[in-house]
Amino acid sequence: MEHDTSKPSNKKQSIDNLKTSGFERRLSIAKTSLNIGRRWAGNSVSGMFLDKKARSKRNQAFMEAQANYVAEELGKLKGSVVKIGQMLAMYGEHVLPPEITRALQTLNDDTATLTWPKIEQTLQFTLGDKLHELEINHTPIGTASLAQVHRATILATGEQVVLKIQYPGVADAIDSDLALFKRLLRVSNVVPQTRSLDTWFEEIRDLLHNEVDYDVEAATTERFYERLLDDPRYVVPKINPIYSSKRLLCMSYEPGVTVNSDALRLLSPERRNAIGQAAIEIMMQEIFVWGEMQTDPNFGNYLVRTTDNDNEIDKLILLDFGAIRQFDDTLLTIARGLLRAGYYHDHQAMMTSMTGYDFFNSMSDKVRSDVASLFLLATEPFSNPETNPSIPTNCLDEQQRYVWVNSKLHSRLSATAKRAMQSFEFNLPPKEFMFISRKFIGAYTFLTVIGAHTSSDNLVKPYL
Repeated sequence: MEHDTSKPSNKKQSIDNLKTSGFERRLSIAKTSLNIGRRWAGNSVSGMFLDKKARSKRNQAFMEAQANYVAEELGKLKGSVVKIGQMLAMYGEHVLPPEITRALQTLNDDTATLTWPKIEQTLQFTLGDKLHELEINHTPIGTASLAQVHRATILATGEQVVLKIQYPGVADAIDSDLALFKRLLRVSNVVPQTRSLDTWFEEIRDLLHNEVDYDVEAATTERFYERLLDDPRYVVPKINPIYSSKRLLCMSYEPGVTVNSDALRLLSPERRNAIGQAAIEIMMQEIFVWGEMQTDPNFGNYLVRTTDNDNEIDKLILLDFGAIRQFDDTLLTIARGLLRAGYYHDHQAMMTSMTGYDFFNSMSDKVRSDVASLFLLATEPFSNPETNPSIPTNCLDEQQRYVWVNSKLHSRLSATAKRAMQSFEFNLPPKEFMFISRKFIGAYTFLTVIGAHTSSDNLVKPYL
């Protein structure tokens, strides 16, 4: 969730109340579903007399409009319905038309804000008399599906903090929201109703119940704070327990600029390289050292604090530790094997590393080989240039560092994955691999946007 230091934007739609009762949310979903049905019927009738090509083009445009309509209506509901949409977007390329995936992805940052009187009422209920100890900016500096962030000052000390305020009623609505969302998917008929999807929804349920518990998030934030306290490259907000509770999180205000800001683009190449290296190294530590990972790759979860002092370095600010996922030793062992095989660009070693997990064991030799080739491409930035002749020549600088902006890696991976998926004998990859996959895609995008060059030796050798 973004704590930007620029002026808060007032462009987002503001709503006076949340539809948090079961009846209100069911009614809203029912109206959305009814409108979807009417739109489908209207589109089908009006397209009856078009030729095949024109009908296909019209249907694609209709799907785009339909998806945007659904996303807009879900955004008004906020709460876990929106979060479910975001999480489902993780699986988008596997189960959803691209129009639906794109629309669901907008739910990350295009949701409406809750007006200050309603937020103040929530704070009064949560903080009681302690509310008078704070001077709070009424305009949020960050919004998300489950909460919004307001900057504040502790009057007694002048300390600058931020309050992550959970929307009222969203925690109690999680289970009914899941049922409503599944019903909406059935009505829209865009997602096959499979056992894999049911398993994914169960995982979403567990994640959401964990994410609305700010006692858990505070403890996780404190763990990361302690882990990175002595590493000057990172900043983790410090939790203030006096104003924190199960539904409210108070932490130090950490100013910085956004990942896609002009200020970051204007930094020297070496400074951007250092930020990029730090961004991907923290991900490696999450997976291979601590065994727990922040699974939301949203850019709003990162800021960069640049410096004008030659004796200091730019710092990566890590925000929002709600979407944390722990991984078991079996998965971590396999992940290390895959990384090692990727570093040496060894197809046979990659196939060998894929054993011991039901997802891989159920594949035929042909499919396993295709997946191994896909993993070799995905680990290209982590491979040793001396053992990987497949790296495009324009993707390495004179120091043999990987040039992200030239790689077009995401599009190359998507094309390869699409071809490989046609012969796959399964519906959906395991949820654990989807979380790691999305995290890597987020890191790839981050490094491409800031134009970083990274060293595979520095990234991988500590874990070989």
